[in-house]
Amino acid sequence: METIALTSNVKICIAALYAVLGIITIVAYVISFIKKGADNLKTRMKSFWIIVLLFTAAFMFNKLTAIVFIMLVSYLALKEFFSMIPTRRSDRRVLLWAYLSIPIQFYFIYTGWITMFYLFIPLYLFLLIPLRMVMIGDTDGFLKSCGTLHWAVMTCVYAIGYFAVYFSIPAFVNPAGGALGFLLYILILTISNDFMQYVFGKTFGKHKITPTVSPNKTVEGLLGGVFSTAVIATVLAPFLTPFTYLQAFLVGLVIALAGFFGDITMSAIKRDIGVKDTGALLPGHGGILDRLDSMIFTVPLFFHYVAYYYSIGILK
Repeated sequence: METIALTSNVKICIAALYAVLGIITIVAYVISFIKKGADNLKTRMKSFWIIVLLFTAAFMFNKLTAIVFIMLVSYLALKEFFSMIPTRRSDRRVLLWAYLSIPIQFYFIYTGWITMFYLFIPLYLFLLIPLRMVMIGDTDGFLKSCGTLHWAVMTCVYAIGYFAVYFSIPAFVNPAGGALGFLLYILILTISNDFMQYVFGKTFGKHKITPTVSPNKTVEGLLGGVFSTAVIATVLAPFLTPFTYLQAFLVGLVIALAGFFGDITMSAIKRDIGVKDTGALLPGHGGILDRLDSMIFTVPLFFHYVAYYYSIGILK
């Protein structure tokens, strides 16, 4: 069974991640002890520990374990999406097709048939879903329902599937971190971007960017998060990637902007539906999609940049 290569740099970065998380947790408990009403901070930290432990545990074993774990995340995200959005009674017979796309997509990833991973949902499922709906014969709300189902599988199956596609990157492309180094790099940058935008927004935020979509987003928060993420990307680059400092800085800028747009896009969906969180699976964090909203944009984008820039021959 194929194992996942863990370079010394990746091990050091994971250890550093746990150390930083431990320090933040101690600070959170001190704040909650001093300041009444701050218990939510402790709850969020507990949930964050669960997320980090599950992800690192899944990647410590082998490729199959990691892919099965990501497949489970995809299933829970899709289930969360369908429980959140209104669907027609006749659509219940179509949802099975959406759920069946999960094992099919991840089978393509595991066997290395990446071309079919690229095409199955954007092309074949794009055709099959409306075909099944037409056969049912319910035309009332057909276009809206079709768009909703397509959006669900694109975000919850196709985009999340890219977490596993990183394992198709040959190790020689990234001697410092291997395939896992690239994935760890983009996850750290995306999470850091969310956190730094929140910090700068709360501290200096005055000018709102999208008041009708996400009232808490400010120009100051966005700029602070973008610059901070670019700096973090530059610092981490020698440990986890083959990037030059300039290349890493530019990558950080693009990833930060992509993460911002992913965040506000999911906010727009939640406002349209009229919900605050996509779910309640993670105490203090909402649902899975609340945690993955930025990554749904950044993870596929970064993968395609790496594949294009290093001319990775995975189209087979």
